[in-house]
Amino acid sequence: MDSRSSEPAARPPLQTTARDGVKIVIVGGFGVGKTTMVRSVSEIRPLSTEEVMTEAGVGIDDNGDVLEKNTTTVAFDFGRISLDAEMVLYLFGAPGQERFWFLWERLFAGTLGAVVLVDTRRVADSWYAIDRLEHHRMPFIVARNNFGSPEHSLEDLREALSLSPNVPVIDCDARARSSSKDVLITLVRHLCELSAAREEREAEAS
Repeated sequence: MDSRSSEPAARPPLQTTARDGVKIVIVGGFGVGKTTMVRSVSEIRPLSTEEVMTEAGVGIDDNGDVLEKNTTTVAFDFGRISLDAEMVLYLFGAPGQERFWFLWERLFAGTLGAVVLVDTRRVADSWYAIDRLEHHRMPFIVARNNFGSPEHSLEDLREALSLSPNVPVIDCDARARSSSKDVLITLVRHLCELSAAREEREAEAS
């Protein structure tokens, strides 16, 4: 067998015209699909820090409704998307377990906006992520990762998370590249709308 077949695929290099980078973070509870989303949408083979869960995590990591999950992110996931010839999006997936939350503060540095990925079987796991983002005054959207047929509407989810009316709440399938792209596009549009509104307020005040 040709040994070259086992070699990793070459990563697309940044275009020489690339000038700016945008950083976005995906946050949420344990096992909601953050690593899956980064993998599905990245144009390069993502950097992943997933490790196999062992008995050492028993009683520490709550895998409640995700008993089939046997790996966990211990630092962060990283992917990249070229938006156009000059703009590159850097995508970071934050670890979901409470014992790694201290890493979030570093991941938030320089971040333009965030996606809160939610599993409606464990809505409460999303509260900490939303609290941290609001504390940092970071714009975000909420994406419900569909694990089967949802029992409640998106408006029910908005109410459960006590979200303001201007926070977009959408459905997604983190496994599908097209769906993950739609999530990122929704966030970028939200950021553009916030920026336009801020400029309008500043123009009125001047």
